[in-house]
Amino acid sequence: MKRIVLTGGGTAGHVTPNLALIPRLLEAGWEVHYVGEEDGVEQKLVKDIPGVTYHRVTCGKLRRYFDVRNFSDPIRVIKGVRQASKLMKRLNPNIVFSKGGFVSVPVVYGARLNKVPVVIHESDMTPGLANKLSAPFAKLVLCTFPEAAKLMGDKGVYTGTPIRPEILSGSREKGLRTFGFSDGRPVLMVTGGSSGAQAINKVVREALPKLLDSFQVLHLCGPGNADEALEGTAGYVQCEYLDREMADAYACANILVSRAGSNTLCEILALRKPALLIPYPKGASRGDQIVNARSFEKRGLSHVLMQEDLTAETLSTAVVKLYKERGALYENMDREPTANGVENVLREIFKAARAE
Repeated sequence: MKRIVLTGGGTAGHVTPNLALIPRLLEAGWEVHYVGEEDGVEQKLVKDIPGVTYHRVTCGKLRRYFDVRNFSDPIRVIKGVRQASKLMKRLNPNIVFSKGGFVSVPVVYGARLNKVPVVIHESDMTPGLANKLSAPFAKLVLCTFPEAAKLMGDKGVYTGTPIRPEILSGSREKGLRTFGFSDGRPVLMVTGGSSGAQAINKVVREALPKLLDSFQVLHLCGPGNADEALEGTAGYVQCEYLDREMADAYACANILVSRAGSNTLCEILALRKPALLIPYPKGASRGDQIVNARSFEKRGLSHVLMQEDLTAETLSTAVVKLYKERGALYENMDREPTANGVENVLREIFKAARAE
């Protein structure tokens, strides 16, 4: 039996692609181990999956700014490398697949010390610090964006991102019933990510009178962000969070307004949904969403509206324009070869794995 160690954590975005791979690995007869933090989001998402053994290592955050913890966290990283190295020696896996996040660094280094091959996946156009530190020790760096693969040189492979199959199995009819929409008018779905986005929430509500002239609106506003004053507004449904209903929500939506996180973009592409992207501004992030969004815009896969230009008027105008021009976006999305990267990523993992 072949054995693989998966790692990645800190945010759900560093875990969900691994979740898409796990069922296929188990079906293929692989023994699957996952290495994460003790209290990380990855433990909550992974530890109860049948057939997967979860292991914990210590890690430290790799900050680019001054913080007193910068003096103690390197010690935590060194401790994590020792733990990971012992684990690799005991498990002797055929390969390590890293999705990034700070917890992945000691795992990759521990694999290197034991001559275990490593494959990394980079979701964004520009690599995060953890993947920058890990890439020199990897055989391959699999990339969501073709531009990123070119930057990685001989190690870079354009694979797309693995998408969970359940997100692709939604029913439009069920979605319309769930949210009380009719089939006669297009549905606009607005999402700001798992925690919502206050800037988008505010402007969407200001623009509601104009938006509801043309669309039914499904607004994923984030936990604690519902506006009670708007409950019962005809054609407008606000949800703080969706789990199992998310696939049906996507299925009933005709167009989307969304942030530009790489996993979200891959879901949009796999689902063939025309989207208006409003990336997080650089002051609120390292600017990766802006670069991601511009790549999709350049390839004709989405429209973009920058947050600094976001008003009720610009939003409503951009949404109407998106709906009118959706045909061209469908054509461009249909030509994309890597809508769902599960097969591509598994192929590279299997090729890179050490034969026993």
